[in-house]
Formats: sequence, C-alpha cells, structure tokens
Amino acid sequence: MKLKRNIVYISHGGGPMPLIGDTNHDEMVKTLKQIAVEVDKPSAILVISAHWEARLPTVTSGKNPGIIYDYGGFPKEAYEIQYPASGEPALANSVVNALKENGIDALQDEQRGFDHGLFVPLKIMYPDADIPCVQLSLVHGLNPDLHIQIGKALQSLNWDNLLVIGSGSSFHNLRAFFTPGSQEAHANNIAFDDWLEETMSGDALQENAREQRLTHWTSAPGARYCHPREEHLIPLHVCYGMATKPSDKTFKAEIIKKQSSMFLWGVQS
Repeated sequence: MKLKRNIVYISHGGGPMPLIGDTNHDEMVKTLKQIAVEVDKPSAILVISAHWEARLPTVTSGKNPGIIYDYGGFPKEAYEIQYPASGEPALANSVVNALKENGIDALQDEQRGFDHGLFVPLKIMYPDADIPCVQLSLVHGLNPDLHIQIGKALQSLNWDNLLVIGSGSSFHNLRAFFTPGSQEAHANNIAFDDWLEETMSGDALQENAREQRLTHWTSAPGARYCHPREEHLIPLHVCYGMATKPSDKTFKAEIIKKQSSMFLWGVQS
C-alpha cells in the first residue's frame, strides 16, 4: 500500500505577531490558510522548527505537550495563546526509528512543549488543534548536508496522510526587518528569493544539482544578507531531503515588507 504525505516549507513570521493582529503578516496568514485548504486534513503533523536546536535530532514524545512562549517584549495576550493539540508518541517513536535505521542517532524528549515555530502557524492553519503533533529539532552546527540526510532518512516513515512542515522563513534578517530598506537591500532580498525558487521548483535541474545548490546555499546571491544565521532556512533542507524532487507549488508572501517563498510537495511512497 502506498503512503501519502504532504511536505511544506513555510514562513511562520515574527514571534506571535501573526496572531495578535499585525497587518504586516496579512499575506502570510492568507497563504498559510490557503495551504491548509489545498492539502487533505492530515492524520498527524510533524514540524521541523527553526526554534529548536539540539546535539542530536530530538523529537517531542509527550502525550500532551505544553506551550513554550519563546519570545519576549510582546503584549500580555501574546502569553495567553493556547494550542492544545495532543502529542503523538507513536509517531515520535517512528521518527527516531527511521533515523536510527539510516545511521543517524536520535533522541526523544517527553517534557518539551511546542515552541512558536509550531503553534503560531498551526493556530492559523488548523485552529481547532484537533490533529496530533510532533516536533523535530534541528542539530547544532546547522550542517546543510546533514539535514538533507535527515530528510532522506524520514522517507521511510510508515505513517499515512502525514503532513510534514518545515517551519522557518526564507528571509530572516531581524535587523533588516526593522530598519529602513535600501535599494541594495531590496535587490538582495529578491535575488536570493529568485534563486531559492529556481532551486526548489526548477524542472531543468537534476536532483544531484538541486541538492548541491542547497548544500552550498551560502554561494547564492544575497544569501548572508537574507540569513545572517541560517536556522530559519535549514528546515527547508529536511523538507527537500524527504521529497527529493522539485516542489509542486510555490507560494509568495510579503512579510514585514520582505518577500518570502513557501514550497509544497505531494509525495507517495
């Protein structure tokens, strides 16, 4: 029997801002809702969040994870947000087993809750919080090839109708978000975003070439302007490793006056 899964790399915006009425996130909110409509309601969700790095790939395995308000300086309502989705220990176990069977050591964490890389976008996409969720960490060092290999290992997950979300942002330069934009800054944003779209959706690229481009992403135009540190990009590498094909659809959204791209794959295995 073939297993169906959808894989999507998204931008989750600035902290809780999409949930507390910030108009600079209106396009992002609309795009996330559109993605949720386009995919079948999943049986479970696996989120690779930019906001969790660990020594080894680590998954949340508690039955009822809490919320981690991993941001500061926002109004009181930002710390009252709830997303009471259950965990899915069986999925967490399957993720660890898939990684270990492919030579990647991994751990489970029963105590860790959901950070805003999960609860912010999912509160927009699936507000009823009725789909069990598991988070997977990034690995310290943010090695792009390792994260592609993690994605490839997860191809063997035996879980039907799974939604895998790489939750980060294709543009993540915090200083640039809140300083007046220049022509050069805009050009760097667009140049990297165009390169990323060509890399992820270009049918002319062979998969080994696509993988090499992602592995050496720092050579792309505007790369380090858009990602002074790459934790918000690396979830894309896990998504691509799981899909190993061009994305089926690209979504564009302006977020805090910067262009961002999101990518969706449908996969059967």
